[in-house]
Amino acid sequence: MTESLQELLLELEQFGLSNDGVITERPRRMLNITRDTGEFLSVLVRAMNARRVLEIGTSNGYSTLWLALAAKAIDGHVTTVELSDFKLALAARNFAQSGLAAFITQVHGEAGAVLRGSPESSFDLVFLDSERAEYLGWWPDIRRVLRKGGLLVVDNATSHSAEMAPFVALVAADPDFATCTVPVGNGEFLATRAAS
Repeated sequence: MTESLQELLLELEQFGLSNDGVITERPRRMLNITRDTGEFLSVLVRAMNARRVLEIGTSNGYSTLWLALAAKAIDGHVTTVELSDFKLALAARNFAQSGLAAFITQVHGEAGAVLRGSPESSFDLVFLDSERAEYLGWWPDIRRVLRKGGLLVVDNATSHSAEMAPFVALVAADPDFATCTVPVGNGEFLATRAAS
C-alpha cells in the first residue's frame, strides 16, 4: 500500500468517526466498516482470486478502497452501487485521490434494480453493507449473480444481529450455501456457494 493511500484511509476513518459522532440523519452518516474489516475483505478478495467484486452500499468509498486495493493486486475490478447523490460524489473524489479509480466502477442506482439487471454468475464476491430491511427481497438475485464457489460477505452481523437474523436464517437454510459469522469489526456473515 502506498503512503498516500494509507494517509487517505486514515483520513477517511477519522472523518467517518467524527461525522457520525455529530450527524444523526442516516443518509448523511458514513457508517463505514472498521479497519480490521477492510483488511479482512482485502485478504478474502486476494485469497479467492475474486476478480469480479460487487459492493452494495458505497457510502464515502472507504470499504471500496480496501476491495479495490486487493482487486488491483489480482487484476480484478470492483463495481460499487450507491443510491445517494451526496455519497456518490464523496466517493468519486476519494477514488480519484486514491490512485485506484481505474479498478472501480460506480453505479448510481437502487441495488435491487442493479441486481435484477446483472447477468447470472457475474460476480465472484458480493459485499453487502446497505439497507438491511431490503436483504430478504434481494436474496434471489444475490444468489443468482454469485458464481458457484463465490462468496457473500455481509457487514453488521453481530452489531445488528436481531435485524440480520431473518436474512441469516434464510441463507443458512439454502442447501447450496455454507455459512458462518466471523467476529471481525461489526461482525461479518459469510456464505459461500457450493462449487458444483
